[in-house]
Amino acid sequence: MSVTSTKQPIVEEISNEEIQKVLEKYDSDAKVRKFNNKSIVFLISFMGVMFSLLHIYATFNPIPTLIMRSIHLMFALGLVFLIYPTFKNQDRTKIPIYDWVFFALSLSSFIYLFVEYDNIMTTRGGIPNTMDIAMSILTVLLVLEGARRVTGLILPILALIFLAYPFFSHAEFLPRIMMTREFDFGDIFGQIYTKTEGLFSTAIGASVQYIFLFILFGAFLGKSGMGQFFNDLSLALAGHRQGGPAKVAVISSAFMGSINGSAVANVVGTGAFTIPLMKKIGYEKNFAGAVEASSSIGGQILPPVMGASAFIMAETTGISYGTIALAAAIPALLFFLGSLAQVHFRAGRSNLKGIPKPDLPRMKEVLKEGGHLMIPLVALVWMLGSGVPVANTAFYTILITIAVSWLRKSTRMGIKDIITALEEGTRQALSTIVACGVVGIIIAVVNLTSFGSTLTAAITQLGAGSLFITLFLTMIASIILGMGLPSIPAYIITATMAAPALAEFGLPILVAHLFVFYYGIFANITPPVALASFAAAGLSGGNAMRTSFISVRLAIAGFIVPFLFAYQPALLMVDTSNLAANAVDFPMASIGTIMLVSFTAIVGILGLSAAMEGYFTTNLNVIERLILGAASLGMIIPETYSTVIGTIIVAGIFIINYFRNKKEANTVIVN
Repeated sequence: MSVTSTKQPIVEEISNEEIQKVLEKYDSDAKVRKFNNKSIVFLISFMGVMFSLLHIYATFNPIPTLIMRSIHLMFALGLVFLIYPTFKNQDRTKIPIYDWVFFALSLSSFIYLFVEYDNIMTTRGGIPNTMDIAMSILTVLLVLEGARRVTGLILPILALIFLAYPFFSHAEFLPRIMMTREFDFGDIFGQIYTKTEGLFSTAIGASVQYIFLFILFGAFLGKSGMGQFFNDLSLALAGHRQGGPAKVAVISSAFMGSINGSAVANVVGTGAFTIPLMKKIGYEKNFAGAVEASSSIGGQILPPVMGASAFIMAETTGISYGTIALAAAIPALLFFLGSLAQVHFRAGRSNLKGIPKPDLPRMKEVLKEGGHLMIPLVALVWMLGSGVPVANTAFYTILITIAVSWLRKSTRMGIKDIITALEEGTRQALSTIVACGVVGIIIAVVNLTSFGSTLTAAITQLGAGSLFITLFLTMIASIILGMGLPSIPAYIITATMAAPALAEFGLPILVAHLFVFYYGIFANITPPVALASFAAAGLSGGNAMRTSFISVRLAIAGFIVPFLFAYQPALLMVDTSNLAANAVDFPMASIGTIMLVSFTAIVGILGLSAAMEGYFTTNLNVIERLILGAASLGMIIPETYSTVIGTIIVAGIFIINYFRNKKEANTVIVN
């Protein structure tokens, strides 16, 4: 569904075949069956629509926690076995008999919990019997196989490592810090299956309450033409400027990445349009892919939706959504400032122009045809800020999206579009739901064995009492734990495993969780497992590893800013002084403090971006780049003397570079 159009395409976009090839290579979620049998197509579509409607119903008519979470996970798992092939090269037009069996076993797991619910909750008091243990083992195997199909091998292998730990955690060959009491099958699999501390933990709880509904909201936005509107809006805003297509990529990927919650899907969705544009005006192919990858990752940290992670963070920490969204705003803007500055300086150094204005959509026409599509997002922010329950807000914005789509013929959603959106919402959520189920296995082991405390103690011990070293080790741990994972399970794992280490230094829970959240997400562009960068390279024709390293460079602000707000929480617009580490309510920092910290961070990031690209208004020599880079880092480091000295040096180099450019320009004119 198109919102606006120009007389002719600005550039030839990447074909659907190429897009699908890249998706299937780097996003397991895209490897789906395509059926010839109309009865099977109808059956799966019907189940997808009913799954969405069930969640809308449960929003206003609560279902017992364990029952609803088990329906959510096991029904989604059953659909995975019908939709996703067992192996990459398997015939995708048919469903093998064994997948129908897996589908039936998935539903039987829920049916067992439903039938035995009262006995589990009351008679047995959560203590599993033999049948409970058998069903638990079966369900774990099904979840691991489902996750292998939709997320790849990394998450299931990680879960198996954790699952193996309690079986030998009492062994004497382990370091003393890792040793626990002996656990039996009942301890382990009872924790996983019959309690809300395993498969049906807060990870699935957040998926039930928030994640699914916002994925569904994103599906409706997509059907209304929001993606095309964001592309056109970005083109109208920045397409004609120096290096315009790269700026378009940053802006459009920021918008869409915040809503859809999948970096790889966002890379492919917006990159199919922006990467050819960047290459057309002269950006090198690896750089073009890296711009798209880093910007798509950045969308996950951008309020108001933050890829739905903001709502999980609120659920996990007890901090209000409004506080989290407000706190995340300045760091996210600093991230995109760094990206925009680097593509701008690269364009200046290489003399890359924008797209001629006559070839671009006009802002007035874009807003006239698609501006109404912003109403659901405005309503979303207003309702969340007004204290409307998150789940209710998601449903209301879906209704608003349908209603406002009727304001223009080009965006109007009919009954078929609504039904398709309900089905696509379910399909898009399957990988996240199953991933959250696997994360539940990890959470169960962590809770049972106190492994989280062990990791916290190890990080703290290695940190040797230094906050900086502990932050650095936590960053490395978060990147490793987040490798190859979607943003939501990456956050849940890092919040469980790595964030508690920072509490040992009295860091407020808001700061600690945002810190690990950043690095868990940035694992998707960090070598050696950088799926977003690899997908972008697949579209650009570049080298995957080279694209990944450039992506990290473009995202340098995102790697630095968490250290900055760890030392200066005022960057999160909160005052954490004289508060306990587990505080969930924060007073607003003073406006003067926020402005000062933000100003030094802005100038420091601009200086660092210029140093990395070797250009400000004209080229910088090697010595200037080194001095500028060091001075910029000095500004970012929260220490008075380094900030003052850094400011003077950065300002001095910028002024010298500015007048050198003036002199060079005058020389050219005279000659």
